[in-house]
Amino acid sequence: MDVIKAIRQTEKGSRLARVRQYVLEVEQRANKLQIKEAAEALFGVTVTKVNTQRYRGKWRRLSGRWGKRPDWKKAIVTVAPGQKIELK
Repeated sequence: MDVIKAIRQTEKGSRLARVRQYVLEVEQRANKLQIKEAAEALFGVTVTKVNTQRYRGKWRRLSGRWGKRPDWKKAIVTVAPGQKIELK
């Protein structure tokens, strides 16, 4: 299972990066332990804490038709002091 889908580059994510916290979009079925292991393997850092949030997709109308955006899950990963994840 591919756990980490993307790094979320947002305004809040940029502020959190200053205090060693990074926002990741992850697989909905992934738990905190899987997210921690995947982040450590992918970025080569030591993860100290993982917080997760689930989001429901919103209903939107486009050209007179209704559709639903997909549900997604966000993880805020805190890394050890002195380490950071390089954002591109």
